[in-house]
Amino acid sequence: MRKIPELAVLFYMSGGENLEDRLLRKLFLGFIQIHILHHAKEHPIFGSWMLEELREHGYTISPGTLYPILHAMENDGLLMKEDRKVDGKIRKYYTITEKGQAVLVEARNKAYELFKEIKEE
Repeated sequence: MRKIPELAVLFYMSGGENLEDRLLRKLFLGFIQIHILHHAKEHPIFGSWMLEELREHGYTISPGTLYPILHAMENDGLLMKEDRKVDGKIRKYYTITEKGQAVLVEARNKAYELFKEIKEE
């Protein structure tokens, strides 16, 4: 899988990139958001854990890319944030909201239909 350059996920519309790169970044952003919703439904997630999880699936992004995505998803009502004290520091945990669950169900359905259509036989 291609490495996603820093902040490119959020700023995929910059004028210096070609159409293919912009399209892939936009798609990757959607995949990352679905991945976040999936795990936030299973258990509360936090940034460094999510970064490692995404790396295991080929997404190489920095905290400076992930945290704005998490904040935007919280602002959109897809995630709910809870501050917890861990080892003397405040860690932000995210869980899925009812709206986020509805979006995840729809995304899974659409992804499944697309996969059925485009998979090689």
